[in-house]
Amino acid sequence: MNSMGFPSVFAILLLFIGTVKATRVIFSGMNFTMFCPWDGEWFKNDEKIEGQTELYSLKYNSDNKGLYYCQNGGEKYYFYVKGKVCENCTELDATLVLLVMMVDGLGTALLMILIYRCTKKKSSAGPTYSSKAPAHSGGRAPPVPSPDYEQLNTHTRSQDTYSIVNRTG
Repeated sequence: MNSMGFPSVFAILLLFIGTVKATRVIFSGMNFTMFCPWDGEWFKNDEKIEGQTELYSLKYNSDNKGLYYCQNGGEKYYFYVKGKVCENCTELDATLVLLVMMVDGLGTALLMILIYRCTKKKSSAGPTYSSKAPAHSGGRAPPVPSPDYEQLNTHTRSQDTYSIVNRTG
């Protein structure tokens, strides 16, 4: 594993652990519900509140944010409640977001494969040969050591800007 992989995996693990712990308080619409691991008494800022039960639900507003805990004997389980709520809010499930991202990636990959296959050349891999030889027009070419193909004389050429021949090889 490379050096960047370990911190990434560690950060994802911490986020997952934090998410699991955070599910003990659930906001839904204008309400929130706290889940205690046992039947116990509920307290807010050291003042006892109603009932002895595993869960406590309440309509959220600015007055009821703060520190809560449930107590069974000497054991206490703490909650700090602070959130934002609205009447018409909808909750977005992380599984749904992950599923949409995966389907989008898969759809993009399939579209790329389809475009690649449709635009690929339709010819065979080997060279194609014609059944007849190509026709020669205009007769024979002059012999190779011909004055028509001699090198240019650098002393008789014009020295203007665009008359210089650059050799590249």
